Amino acid sequence: MSDTLKKRIVTAVVLALALLLILLGLPPLATVVALSVIVLLGAWEWSAFLRLPDFAARLGYVVLIGATLAGAWWLSRRADSHNLVLLVALLWWLVALLWVATAPRRVTRLSAGAAGVLALVPAWVALVRLRLTVPDGDQWVLFALLLVWMADIGAYFVGRRFGRLRLAPTVSPAKTWEGVLGGVLLSSVCAIAGSAWFRLPLGTFLPLCLAAVGFSIVGDLTESLLKRFAGVKDSGTVFPGHGGVMDRFDSITGAIPVLVLGLTLLGVVP
Repeated sequence: MSDTLKKRIVTAVVLALALLLILLGLPPLATVVALSVIVLLGAWEWSAFLRLPDFAARLGYVVLIGATLAGAWWLSRRADSHNLVLLVALLWWLVALLWVATAPRRVTRLSAGAAGVLALVPAWVALVRLRLTVPDGDQWVLFALLLVWMADIGAYFVGRRFGRLRLAPTVSPAKTWEGVLGGVLLSSVCAIAGSAWFRLPLGTFLPLCLAAVGFSIVGDLTESLLKRFAGVKDSGTVFPGHGGVMDRFDSITGAIPVLVLGLTLLGVVP
């Protein structure tokens, strides 16, 4: 086992324990605070993708994200407005898919900055709403994160072992279609278990979970596109073996709004 893989495993275990402590051992407000800190740290890392000239400019971008979080939360207090935020996120990720597929080299500071707002803010709104308004919200947030991380784990190990066909060579040469299949298979197991745990019909729940996993790949590729624009390999160094906050949560930004929108349509989220 390589040193890098050992670091990844140790870091993953520590993150899992911290997540369980926050979600299951602390009150809901602690989850909101933790999510807000994570998003603002992610905003700081995202500001590097904009090639901003100095510390003050990067800090200004973080402040912008913070203000947008507050505005989006106020806007989403009503269910219809909340659904609007999620629909905007869905439309954005469809646009991001086209961006990755057809014009991955066409990036500007403005487009990179807008992408950060549209990625970070709806994901935060969706996770907070899931935690605060749904019975057993702690379990739902845990499931949502596990679903995406299982997809990441499956893609990582299957891609390393069997990967041949590149998924998006100009954006992220290491990602392969075999890795995608591995991620889909492992996340399917998670979705089947979730269907039984939450007593939801598998015929609707599994396709929703797989759709969320599909958008998680778009989130991952979008960050890779922007890292190439910025000329960086990782978004940061917070998590040994994993990189920065966005290297660990980029997939979540694509998946969670789609998952929560689907759960709203299924009547799980009020």
